[in-house]
Amino acid sequence: MTVRIALIGCGAIGTAALELLREDAGLSVVAIVVPDEAFAATRDVAARLAPGAQVVSAVPAEGIDLVVEAAGHAAIEAHVLPALQRGTPCVVASVGALSAQGLAEKLEAAAVAGKTQVQLIAGAIGAIDALAAARIGGLDTVRYTGRKPPHAWKGTPAEQGRDLGALTGATVIFEGSAREAASLYPKNANVAATVSIAGLGLDRTSVRLIADPAVSDNVHTVEAEGAFGRFELTMRNKPLAANPKTSALTVYSAVRALRNRVAPLAI
Repeated sequence: MTVRIALIGCGAIGTAALELLREDAGLSVVAIVVPDEAFAATRDVAARLAPGAQVVSAVPAEGIDLVVEAAGHAAIEAHVLPALQRGTPCVVASVGALSAQGLAEKLEAAAVAGKTQVQLIAGAIGAIDALAAARIGGLDTVRYTGRKPPHAWKGTPAEQGRDLGALTGATVIFEGSAREAASLYPKNANVAATVSIAGLGLDRTSVRLIADPAVSDNVHTVEAEGAFGRFELTMRNKPLAANPKTSALTVYSAVRALRNRVAPLAI
């Protein structure tokens, strides 16, 4: 049986995912959802990577087995919630969107109403399974530190009051809660939101974001302590070539989630 997929978004993440999925047996992207102004460019991508896919402005009400969001935070309200309410399961990549007050509850309510499930992918960070398991036994503290080269923070509040291009050493550009981080840096701090949702929540997870001219990778560190003991994980992820704000592992995480839908043995 082939799982018919509607992909929301065809930017850097969506296009990279299509490249990896184009020869997957059992998975077929049959619809790509983008704004009207992106139709022409998306048709070119679809012709090359998903020739059987329709380019549309909304998720089709029929003929879709799974919705995959890779379009940014607004797509969750516009497309994911209605799909869940119709009973279509969804995979969400823009986990940082759940920093918005009440959005996580809306997703859960929509999934309950549609008798289906929404899956949040781990994205650019590992050990989410360990963190979620540790929460069951009791977590005391969780801290996430994100370190990226200065150019990865361009177009964000990090530019206010400083010249990112002139930095000569590691500079803390934000320190606070995961909710604040994901709200201020939605394209950079999805990891912070993912860590918080798996652990202590958006308001009790500490976040520090750093611009560091000495690094070329996106460096993620998670520290957690609780009844289970203590762990510290550091990952040095290569940025996605088409978007330095995003780690390439985010794409691989999404593709893994899709392949697990059809794999006879999944982990």
